[in-house]
Amino acid sequence: MADGYKDFIAGTVGGFSGKLLDYPFDTVKVLLQTQNSLSSSPPPPKNPLAASSPPVYRGAIHCLTHTVRTRGVLSLYNGLPSPLLGSMAENAVLFLSYGYVKKALGEIPGERELNLLELSCAGAAAGGIVSFVLNPFEVVKVQMQVMSSANVRQYGGFVDCVVQTVRNEGIARGLYRGQTSLLLREIPGNFCWYGVYEGVCLSRIPDGGTKRDLGASTHLAGGAAAGVAYWTAFYPADTVGSRMRANPDYASRRFWDVFLEVYKKEGVAGLYRGWGITALRAAPSHALIFAMYEQTMGMFRRWDPETVDSIDKRSGSISHSS
Repeated sequence: MADGYKDFIAGTVGGFSGKLLDYPFDTVKVLLQTQNSLSSSPPPPKNPLAASSPPVYRGAIHCLTHTVRTRGVLSLYNGLPSPLLGSMAENAVLFLSYGYVKKALGEIPGERELNLLELSCAGAAAGGIVSFVLNPFEVVKVQMQVMSSANVRQYGGFVDCVVQTVRNEGIARGLYRGQTSLLLREIPGNFCWYGVYEGVCLSRIPDGGTKRDLGASTHLAGGAAAGVAYWTAFYPADTVGSRMRANPDYASRRFWDVFLEVYKKEGVAGLYRGWGITALRAAPSHALIFAMYEQTMGMFRRWDPETVDSIDKRSGSISHSS
């Protein structure tokens, strides 16, 4: 089996593991972000200071308990097939684009290695590219997560959501609603994600050793730090994106119009609503992503000692989407 396929399979295992762990908390995050934008159509841009509706949830814990009590535990997994499929597509594109960008920056494995800044920039470029693959899955995921809210279109499942979205809004205004917000999340997010993980690993390499000498504790620590860094880089972009993807009425709105509307009506707190639970779940889920990735590549190396993977030449094509 070619090294690229091994890297992809290992990344997919890690991405799936992390997504299954953190998805209920992602649902809570989306419900918190969109709670004031679904009860009615958004006010016109000329009236950004119109009074906002009172929050439905007092915080993350209240949102979680209220959702479980009123809609059941399984409602926390509404829309799960979309991000699971999205993680596969994201892994493939991240791997290809990250590798190509690093080659463009002059990396020659075994001869010239990129420094930490160059690796981070390669990650940022890969994030920008992958956003165009990821956004349709994000649109479907968010709409499935919030469909029990008032005045929100109901769907029979993943396929029905895709069909209705394309039929009613088209591909560009439907499946790519909120694309700018995703670019603004993925580019700085991946810059920090790759950079922080690589930085933690580099700082823990023993004298005269390589990344292959690192243990699971380093992978867990690096992944946890990378996950928090990814979601902290520009969280407001995700808040705006969630609102735009959840409500078709936002299809014609520009990113900065919605950003300013949220800021003027709800302040900085509105832009960072849900960040706490997001950062909290990012640490264990991203730690699991990297640990599972490294463990899977270790398994491949035991089967084939000639395996070359991201431990030596890159930080990996692994999924971190919300």
